[in-house]
Amino acid sequence: MSDEDDMSAWGDALNEQAEAEKDSSSAPEDDDPWGAALSEQASSPNNADEIDAASFSALEKGRGDSSEKVDLDVLLDIPVTLQLEIGRAKVSIRNLLSYTQGSVIEMDRLAGEPLDLLVNGTLIAHGEVVVINDKFGVRLTDVISPQERIKKLK
Repeated sequence: MSDEDDMSAWGDALNEQAEAEKDSSSAPEDDDPWGAALSEQASSPNNADEIDAASFSALEKGRGDSSEKVDLDVLLDIPVTLQLEIGRAKVSIRNLLSYTQGSVIEMDRLAGEPLDLLVNGTLIAHGEVVVINDKFGVRLTDVISPQERIKKLK
């Protein structure tokens, strides 16, 4: 292809593009597609009555149905974090850095008060420290009921 043929092909392409732009400028809807869509939406009837409400009947069947047995064995091997809290103290960084071996930190609990047993950060029970065969253990003295735990969440 010669340079003359290339120029001719470009000229033809530019002419086609100019004709296409003329055709599109004659249709006012093509200039403003948003305006055309909005006017179409305004002219269409409101079909809110035709919209059906979502159906959750499949989910509601199982709720409160005691005939289905829940297999709790699936949950028994899930690891949880168990914490025993004897008390808390708020200290400044200055005091924290001044602690050395033998320093005593005063807690917010009195001697003899039960410690808190937390599972994944949730208070589950209160207990007291015991020693069994030279190892520490905890004797649970009060287990928090599920209803009380739910009240504390709110």
